[in-house]
Amino acid sequence: MTACAIEPSAGHEDDEAAPAGCTLTADGAYAARLASAGDSWFPERWTLDGPEPYAVPLPRNQPEEPGTEVQPMGDGRVLIHRLVAGRHAFSLLYPTGPGTGELPLGVVECPDDTARLRLLPPAPGGERAYALSVGPRATTVWLVAGGAFGPERLAELPGRCSGGVWLDRTGRLLALDRETGGRTKAVVVDLERGGEMSPLLQIAADSDDRLLLADHDSGLLLIRSDAPSPGQNRLGWGVLGSTLPVRFPECLRLPDCTVTPFAIQPGQMLTPESCAVALRVDGPRGSWVGVWRPAERRVHHLPAPEGWLAGAGLWTPDGVLRLPYATEAVPCGVAQVSPPPAVPPEPGVMPPHPGQGQGQGPGAPAAGATPTTGHPPEPAPPTATGHLSQAPRPATPDGPAPPPTPSTPRPVPLQEAPLGRLVTN
Repeated sequence: MTACAIEPSAGHEDDEAAPAGCTLTADGAYAARLASAGDSWFPERWTLDGPEPYAVPLPRNQPEEPGTEVQPMGDGRVLIHRLVAGRHAFSLLYPTGPGTGELPLGVVECPDDTARLRLLPPAPGGERAYALSVGPRATTVWLVAGGAFGPERLAELPGRCSGGVWLDRTGRLLALDRETGGRTKAVVVDLERGGEMSPLLQIAADSDDRLLLADHDSGLLLIRSDAPSPGQNRLGWGVLGSTLPVRFPECLRLPDCTVTPFAIQPGQMLTPESCAVALRVDGPRGSWVGVWRPAERRVHHLPAPEGWLAGAGLWTPDGVLRLPYATEAVPCGVAQVSPPPAVPPEPGVMPPHPGQGQGQGPGAPAAGATPTTGHPPEPAPPTATGHLSQAPRPATPDGPAPPPTPSTPRPVPLQEAPLGRLVTN
């Protein structure tokens, strides 16, 4: 029997952004990554919920392979996924005395030699971990940690699935990007009902629609789709349960750059349009951080801290962005970034469509923003070196949606998405 190949642990198959430098638990208490020591690699756990972050190395008897996946669990242990003798082996690592303890969980074998297997993003609660096995015609969802008898096959779905976004706080509803018939659409998989699958995003009949991020509190969704520009993927946003269609701000189109959202500010129960969204921007001269809010028409470009584990970070409810980084001087640090506050619209004035400000053409940089030419901001030291100091209402409109045309079909409101009420309530 031939095993699946290990697939990179982050991102969508069609995205160009590289995987994040580390993986964080859903609550941000722990992180895990593969750290290097010369030419060898070993797992490392970061503790982030104390007064000062610290790292614990978890080496075993021999170095790990560069493609090995690691994921932090809610209790501080680290799940590791290795390819061993043609099979996918899963274990939990934990510090014990001067060494590293290991609890084997079992193995997964894939009968198709073209299939791939990768870990899904950390589930809410941190008690369970899941993996996705993708074959040429079907995809299998596995429970690989937290079950009673080792890895368990939970669901087999027709089509090739990628992505992976959790839509609730219980780890029941999983959004995947399912490719079938030459098109990719986001679907919802109910893991408590045998993998029952329902459509989530169908912006246009002939568009590819992927879900990148979702916020449990506000219902804000970050989407990548070619519906507004056939053949060209664009970033958009919507609110699950809203009557408004998905919108695609012009300010999120940065020439010669790949823009990947990686964190949404939590706690904004009734104001999804005010949620700050952290963006990883990869350009010809490096990576930096962008901050954008649906109610604004600009992206704030911020220098990443030196040694940023690019693509990793989380927001506090009060709007502070925490970015993990590692340098020779500070091997485990968290920089705190406070972006410019949101600028509320004038009373009685509806905010303009993002990217179309007064006196600006589409895509023109807003005043005070870094020009979007693929050049990163000047590097700056981190602000804190190694220290940590119901249903949503519809989003405020950005302006009238463009009229439907044969080449740019009008997106359907997310209120029409099946399971929308179940997800947001």
